[in-house]
Amino acid sequence: MKAIIQDRGRQYVVEADEELVIDHLPGVAEGDEVVFDKVLALGDTIGAPLVDGASVKATVKAHEKGKKIHVYKFRRRKDYRRKQGHRQAHTRVTIGSVG
Repeated sequence: MKAIIQDRGRQYVVEADEELVIDHLPGVAEGDEVVFDKVLALGDTIGAPLVDGASVKATVKAHEKGKKIHVYKFRRRKDYRRKQGHRQAHTRVTIGSVG
């Protein structure tokens, strides 16, 4: 059964036994269980705005960093060049029970 969950402003379509990469969850260790209680839709049921009593449980598998991006700043004729790198933090979770 599919569900649409909301986590800190982002919406995800999830199914049981599926791996999902979400924004970093601070204060949660690997192996911990996370409960997403903001369920917008569950199967054919659509909430208004949330489905009452529905929740999705997930297990944290790993905390990771994304691909590195480079940010360049440049002003022509001013001898001004800056290069900065950034790697976004992510959390990989496995969806357990949906319902």
